[in-house]
Amino acid sequence: MKSQKAISALLSCAMLAGVLAGCGASSSSEPAASSEAASSSEVASSEAASSEAASSEAADTSTAAAGSVSVSALPDQYNDSSVTGTDWDAWVAAWDTVATDYTKVSLTPGADETQLNFAWYSKTADGAATPVVHFGTDPSALQEFTGETGAVDTELTGGEAYDYNHVTVTGLAENTTYYYTVEKNGVETEPVEYKTGSFSELNLLYVGDPQVGASSGKPQGGEELVNDSGAANTAARNDGYGWNRTLEIATEENPNLNFAISAGDQVNKTGQPKEEEYAAYLNPAVLAGLPVATTIGNHDSLNPDYAYHFYNPNETENGLTEAGGDYYYSYGPAVFIVLNTNNYNAAEHQKTVEEAVAAYPDATWRIVTLHQDIYGSGYDHSDTDGMILRTQLTPIFDANDIDVVLQGHDHTYSRSKMLSGDGQTHDAYSMPMNEDGTDYDWDHAMNVATGELYTLWPEEGDAEGEASKQAFVDGNKCYTIEETEGNELTDPEGILYMTANSASGSKFYELLATQQDYIAARSQNWLPSYSVLHITADIFSIDTYQITDDGAVEQIDDTFTIHKTV
Repeated sequence: MKSQKAISALLSCAMLAGVLAGCGASSSSEPAASSEAASSSEVASSEAASSEAASSEAADTSTAAAGSVSVSALPDQYNDSSVTGTDWDAWVAAWDTVATDYTKVSLTPGADETQLNFAWYSKTADGAATPVVHFGTDPSALQEFTGETGAVDTELTGGEAYDYNHVTVTGLAENTTYYYTVEKNGVETEPVEYKTGSFSELNLLYVGDPQVGASSGKPQGGEELVNDSGAANTAARNDGYGWNRTLEIATEENPNLNFAISAGDQVNKTGQPKEEEYAAYLNPAVLAGLPVATTIGNHDSLNPDYAYHFYNPNETENGLTEAGGDYYYSYGPAVFIVLNTNNYNAAEHQKTVEEAVAAYPDATWRIVTLHQDIYGSGYDHSDTDGMILRTQLTPIFDANDIDVVLQGHDHTYSRSKMLSGDGQTHDAYSMPMNEDGTDYDWDHAMNVATGELYTLWPEEGDAEGEASKQAFVDGNKCYTIEETEGNELTDPEGILYMTANSASGSKFYELLATQQDYIAARSQNWLPSYSVLHITADIFSIDTYQITDDGAVEQIDDTFTIHKTV
């Protein structure tokens, strides 16, 4: 099923035919069956749909940046927000105000379920910053909590001075209605309602790559979406609407959510001022009562605005980029470990994982979130930069009994089989920066020990480049597929790796032409999607849904459940 609002052609480049093979034990079951088009009642592997779509529409080639030797995937599929929903005109009318309001409050889970973190901007010109939150069950008698403040880099805000405010609220109880206000330079906002859920039975929203602004270059209403600064960023206007629509629908369908997990790339511009993109990302009304544990994506990682907008708990000095580093938190029966894998120092990520496990030794579930999909299935990332850290992170996750890894980056949906490492020693890889240090060198992976560069996007007919790419692929065959059957497992060996598609519909990638052996199910229907995690002391389950053009919610994969008895 292809979205009617994805109005441009399919991916510009032909899909790679290669498939990554694992080593060690093999699966007891075949990959999910391919189909002409995945529907709400099917487990969507959709290899046939991918191939058919690629051949039925014209495909263009697009070369990467000047001087590059590579040919990279350029996604043409996106969601045109002007033809979805019923309030597009109202959103456009409000956009100038939305795009220039950098002071929206963001909520983040605290160090544990009894804490809640707040972050927001205040205008320096309005007076001294006052990092104060008033919080409690009685809106007429709220308790005051104070925090820290600092100056926002004015190069990110068009020269206008802002301060960021970070505050932690403590003493939360489960299943309780609270109210809060924040102070913006001493002026208190109107009270906002916030409800906690159960601390022992969690319901979490899991989303991938809102990437507000990524629809730049796509057509809308006879014009082309652009990512200019401020309100002129019509791509952010398009994607902000889609992000808001997904959150409204997902929370209406799931009113008892504890919090959300974003697998990274909240916004689009890399290493550039992008406050209008953050303004659109933070604008949805539902975020006033829904904390989001965000992950640093590659588009978030190269300037500090992410660290201003999100106040993460248990921040570490590991995995640092300009946006911040690794962090972790506990909630009910689970410990959640969030890695900034835009820093390719696996030894630092190991420190974070071990620190988190030691801090919460009694957690039944150990769940990692990272942006790059070290086990994904999309054609742009899953066999290139996405798996650069695979050989290094897999044994770390194995050694620390990680249960589930939540990924993004690939703008496709996939669910792995249960995977373990192969116990062998493998080369380690990293991704270099480009010559001027403004972005990553997407064309190459680097052998950490030797400094050798591998071509990730060889041009057609470039035998040397193809050999280089194959050497990189072969170097990442480091996994074992555990023998399991069905979608309901009890005490399985191995780790489940999930990859979330775009929650906003700002950008979609094609699936690899051939489904990898480690993938159990996958889908690309060119529609915004989200997953719901249900977690208790002995159950982890995940359901994944897509949102159609008319707002209907369809399940795109069978419910997958892990039971723990030991």
